[in-house]
Amino acid sequence: MNIRSLTRGDGVVIGAAVLLFIASFLDTFDKSGNGAPNAWDNLGLVMSMYVGGIAGAVLIVLARALPQPLKVVGLDLGQIGVGLTVFSLWTAFWSTIDPLGPFTDEFKALDVGAGSGLILGLVGALVLAAAAVATPLVPALQAALIPAPKPQAPQPYGAQPPGGYGYPGAGAPQPGQPYGAQPQPGQPFGQQQPPAPAAQQQPPAADFAPFWFAVPVARPLFAEDGSPAPIAELAPGTWYLAVEQRGGALVAQTQDGRRGVLQDTSGIQRG
Repeated sequence: MNIRSLTRGDGVVIGAAVLLFIASFLDTFDKSGNGAPNAWDNLGLVMSMYVGGIAGAVLIVLARALPQPLKVVGLDLGQIGVGLTVFSLWTAFWSTIDPLGPFTDEFKALDVGAGSGLILGLVGALVLAAAAVATPLVPALQAALIPAPKPQAPQPYGAQPPGGYGYPGAGAPQPGQPYGAQPQPGQPFGQQQPPAPAAQQQPPAADFAPFWFAVPVARPLFAEDGSPAPIAELAPGTWYLAVEQRGGALVAQTQDGRRGVLQDTSGIQRG
């Protein structure tokens, strides 16, 4: 589960769900004196309007944080969550219009209206449903809720970075050493490692300087030999090192030292 994949819209959803939970303990309708019921005194109301909205928010956030989509009866968890938030708003609207509900006989002689619990619950349900529906449509709500950490400074390829989330460790291959090759003991100083076979190499772009970058969404990393099966997946919120440029693609290095070709470089964030 990657919380860095959560968006600003998911943050609004979480805040609205908290507001719904608080509203469920407030008075359902206004009444002089003590004894006005709250939502927990009405099982149908609390389960449909309050718990239903909170459950929808949980499913939306869970669907966003999971690395792979999870479906129930053919529907994505996020879709089910959006449906629950809309149903919560529907219930909140009609409950606010008719706040007495099953308590009509007990309080029919009183002139009462919607209490703070229903009014605050309606506001929470409205914000919740609006954020759930609008997040996939509004770019401002799709921005990351927790921005990816910036590296302290771009490091030359092969140099030891100053540490930090997502940086490759000391086991990263060194410049001039092919991926997977091990240094040979007793090798004379200054002797170069033999280059990889020409069929497996493409010339890097001229004047290319290695740099750190992060991807906006999860993207596959393919082997340098051109095989179609991905060797790793780059995750948002993690910094990777671009070591070469091959046309419109980048040769990237993961945290464990693996190298591969990132074919889709659109929208990457440079460090």
